[in-house]
Amino acid sequence: MPIAIAMPRLGMTMREGRVVEWRAAPGEHVAQGQVVLVIESEKAEVEIEAPVAAVLRHVYVGLDETVPCATLLAALTETPDEPFDAEAFRRESQAAAPGPAPAPAGAGRSAARPRTERRGAAAVTPAARRRARDLGIDPLGVPGSGPGGRVTVEDVEAWAEGLASRIEVAEGVFLEVPSQGEGDPVVLLPGFGADVSAFAPQVPALAKGYRVLGVNPRGVGLSDAPDARRYEPATAAADVVALGNTPLHVIGASLGAATALELALEHPERVRSLTLITPFVRAGPRLLAVVDAWCRLAAEADPDTLAHAIVPWMFSTALLSDDVARERTLRGFAEMATRIAAASLARWAEGLRAWSGTREDQLDRVVAPTLVVTAGEDLLTPGGEAIADAIPGARCVALQQAGHAVTLEAPAAVNEAIREHLGE
Repeated sequence: MPIAIAMPRLGMTMREGRVVEWRAAPGEHVAQGQVVLVIESEKAEVEIEAPVAAVLRHVYVGLDETVPCATLLAALTETPDEPFDAEAFRRESQAAAPGPAPAPAGAGRSAARPRTERRGAAAVTPAARRRARDLGIDPLGVPGSGPGGRVTVEDVEAWAEGLASRIEVAEGVFLEVPSQGEGDPVVLLPGFGADVSAFAPQVPALAKGYRVLGVNPRGVGLSDAPDARRYEPATAAADVVALGNTPLHVIGASLGAATALELALEHPERVRSLTLITPFVRAGPRLLAVVDAWCRLAAEADPDTLAHAIVPWMFSTALLSDDVARERTLRGFAEMATRIAAASLARWAEGLRAWSGTREDQLDRVVAPTLVVTAGEDLLTPGGEAIADAIPGARCVALQQAGHAVTLEAPAAVNEAIREHLGE
């Protein structure tokens, strides 16, 4: 019986992947565990292995093609002459593909959907319109990824899944909180201008033993963007508290680390452990200048231009010197930029400025077991070691060959440090 190799879903926010390399050809024997192809998704390349020893019988997706998760990529058969109908197997695989995941416990939907630009009827494919009707969704509010921005069935299903993960954290305010795994809860808090895909390499590792909750803060992804002069870390911390009463392992990066510190200081009973990744307590001139440029570019330029301007500040010289890694990172960053409106960025920038320096002299009040992760080529928030020194009992892990976006650039080392910390 043929065995399918499908596009995996490797993170809570992964919706599609791109085939960047086939390491086996049709008709070739592959051993169990042998790498058959390499895919790119969420700013990283991932090797896909053969689940059994077999023959690569048929390839369905070519190089540089981008397809939704669960799409059939290839078929394996036990022998090269086993009866096999490629098109029939494709139809069977499509029929068996999973639909949108159910909402996590405690999830809810708001009566008002997140505000998006409405499209004309011509921008929605007939199949997507039918699927939207089945799911009770207005397809004119769904962002399209097809040619010319057309809304596809996959777009509708991804939108439905995102809506199902929204949780009410304040009256009329719903945040997108995708989850994965089972066990004690771990909360992931992304930094300025980022969504939870910034933790894409950490989610699969953590989900093996924990229930991972990725919190897209206000104005990010499908989270609501209530009108306000600014969004502050204290408000973001209160939003996390509203998720439930269970003590949490809290992991925050950059501005997300500021939210994590607010949780540890104002709600210590809710923080089981604290992990601060490239944190700051006072924003330096370079960080403020980059944030200002980021906001301006988000308002005036396209996502690709924004990515080319900001990525050099976020990653190490080694990554920027690697043409393949740099281009992959630029694509992922540009895609993420489309999920955060310029107005929301500006509000978070105001909140960052207002918070800067307010907790500098209070770090000795943190009682949660704390891990601080720093990066040797962090141009934006150097000085994390001093934060670790100021927090009683904190441990510091310095990753020298990485930049500010260390969760993406040095995922194995970050994952190892976090797992050890949570295990303690």
